[in-house]
Amino acid sequence: MIKLYDSPVYLINGTDIVPATSPEAAGYSVNAKEGTMAYGILKAHNTSGNMDKLKIKFDKLTSHDITFVGIIQTARASGLKKFPIPYVLTNCHNSLCAVGGTINEDDHMFGLTCAKKYGGIYVPPHQAVIHQFAREMLAEAGAMILGSDSHTRYGALGTMAIGEGGPELVKQLLSQTYDVKMPGVVGVYLKGEPVKGVGPQDVALAIIGAVFSNGYVNNKVMEFVGPGVSKLSADFRIGVDVMTTETTCLSSVWTTDEKIREFYEIHGRESAYKELKPADVAYYDGFIEVDLSKIKPMIAMPFHPSNVYTIDEVNANLKDVLHDVEERAKVSFGEKVQYSLSDKIRDGKLYVEQGIIAGCAGGGFENICAAADILDNAYIGSDEFTLSVYPASMPVYMELVKNGSVAKLIKAGGVVKTAFCGPCFGAGDTPSNNALSIRHSTRNFPNREGSKIQNGQIASVALMDARSIAATAANKGFLTPATEFAGDFGKYKYFFDSSIYANRVFDSHGVADPNQEIKMGPNIKDWPKMPALTENLLLKVVSEIHDPVTTTDELIPSGETSSYRSNPLGLAEFTLSRKDPEYVGLAKEVKKAEEAREAVLDGKGDVKPCQALPELHEVMAVVREKFPDASHDNFGIGSTIFAVKPGDGSAREQAASCQRVLGGWANIAEEYATKRYRSNLINWGMLPFLIKKGDLPFKRLDYIYIPGIRDAVKEKAQTIKAYAVSGGALKEFELTLGDLTDEEREIILKGCLINYNSVG
Repeated sequence: MIKLYDSPVYLINGTDIVPATSPEAAGYSVNAKEGTMAYGILKAHNTSGNMDKLKIKFDKLTSHDITFVGIIQTARASGLKKFPIPYVLTNCHNSLCAVGGTINEDDHMFGLTCAKKYGGIYVPPHQAVIHQFAREMLAEAGAMILGSDSHTRYGALGTMAIGEGGPELVKQLLSQTYDVKMPGVVGVYLKGEPVKGVGPQDVALAIIGAVFSNGYVNNKVMEFVGPGVSKLSADFRIGVDVMTTETTCLSSVWTTDEKIREFYEIHGRESAYKELKPADVAYYDGFIEVDLSKIKPMIAMPFHPSNVYTIDEVNANLKDVLHDVEERAKVSFGEKVQYSLSDKIRDGKLYVEQGIIAGCAGGGFENICAAADILDNAYIGSDEFTLSVYPASMPVYMELVKNGSVAKLIKAGGVVKTAFCGPCFGAGDTPSNNALSIRHSTRNFPNREGSKIQNGQIASVALMDARSIAATAANKGFLTPATEFAGDFGKYKYFFDSSIYANRVFDSHGVADPNQEIKMGPNIKDWPKMPALTENLLLKVVSEIHDPVTTTDELIPSGETSSYRSNPLGLAEFTLSRKDPEYVGLAKEVKKAEEAREAVLDGKGDVKPCQALPELHEVMAVVREKFPDASHDNFGIGSTIFAVKPGDGSAREQAASCQRVLGGWANIAEEYATKRYRSNLINWGMLPFLIKKGDLPFKRLDYIYIPGIRDAVKEKAQTIKAYAVSGGALKEFELTLGDLTDEEREIILKGCLINYNSVG
């Protein structure tokens, strides 16, 4: 089904695979790296003149309403006057008008007035999810788009798109660059053709299952090639492509052909098309061979998209698979909640309580048409099982109404709703306690469906393709692969009605109105002041996480916190709430000591740090035995967390900024799961420390003293000596910072990106 090559590969004429270690490769040059599509696109957007160290300027930007407020607030604090390139502000996450006591429409009005003031594009709530609008209206073959959502992926349309934290978009708004080493490029060679009932989510999950745990494509570009590409429709390719984010790759790009040309023609943008294909000889750093004809309906069991089985495997081994999930749950939840899936077995079959087809992954035209065909003349029953369907945009919804698909779904007992990302991040269709939901969406992390472990509630999500969700719905909630559907799938032609957007979307066409007043609701707050890096650092370890991977959802919850994302201090109260409820209180205690220190230095207070946090008396006594000059005027006091591999998942900058707002000055990790999380740390002035795998020299609630940290950052020290204060003694150990650009070092030294741009 899927083969991973253990050596680089040359692809000849787009069809012949030649491993670099084989005798046949002797006549080819490594310079064939320049033959990939990715290399050509990156070269066209690189401003450094050095293809090893890229400085990228993007063509367009896009954000949604739980990220654009913070981004624009950061850019305004840094001197923003006008959006220098097209910037689209979509409203598909905070679409609910009132959640958690705040009014999300205030964020929308902020976005609309900023689009007018700075010359942007504003897409009102319920019109389109962020990525569908980008596909329909922004993508161009050979272009590059940067988005503040991790699923910014338009490679199927020939656009290299990257999802990053908000500060990277701020840099583009300030006409700065996206700095990254030349990424490796991994070829994904598709052959064969999917069998009836297999959809894009099935193909995507199969790939994710093969490459996530081994890091095969981590921070690389996935380049889809091979004869199998032509067998897939544009919608099918899009459905696979959007899920490449879950492999932890940096970006993706596909060969383009007449089907992609037709996509652009349908959307009235034929000029956006151009043919993309690798050169006659192209070198790939890794290679994945996928036989589409052997892909079966797949299911990603809780609690990660890589926890993949075929649906047939699950049905054949129900007790073993469900027990394995329950054991995994213990790693994440411990004894906090009682979690069980075994009670879902009814008469030897797996029963689920909910089905959802939604968002940038599931809400496409062909997915929903196929689901409607399966449910035609069927019904979901009147028991616990429910079905909700969210078309990805109003133009898609319109065509589904016209061709009768909506009628089929409603008649079957489904509910068809407007474009909204809520089911994907836990703000819509939250199931009942201990329920199991099957979803054609992007993620199934713990609590991703909206349950609140802190309140003793737990539910879970399994990811599936829309077709098998519909087959399960037709079987009244009993897990069923779509390959068992005996009927026929219709062939539906898609017509795009551009007037839907023309009549509703605000487009400044790049013309800014400096006289426009920005509407600032009461929950929209400025970023608090961030101190510059001090000569030395004293850090308290306020959380210690030993899970193999820590997601951004665990660092800052999605869903219930979305209403506070425009309020840095309000949102910070939720930091690590699902993983370590004591974190916020401990971090605040340390922050009080730092605030007292800064007040004394500024002549605005006389409470010494040791008075604000009495435990510092004993800690500093130990430190001064070796460093007698250590005093509150030459070291900063902050908090840090240790996690084995933090940052998988969302691009939300708040996973880092919330720690910073609470006085965090560093993360310590064995590895960072994604570039985007590490970039978020750096842009918020936090040190992305790395420590060798093995026994830690510190534990939770210990202090770490790092002398000369400012000089170490400035002088590009390879290793940094640190000292754990534990048991009344100092224990020396080493940290590193990994690769940092000169600009990143300056950002850390000055305390954050805002300071970097406002100071000089």
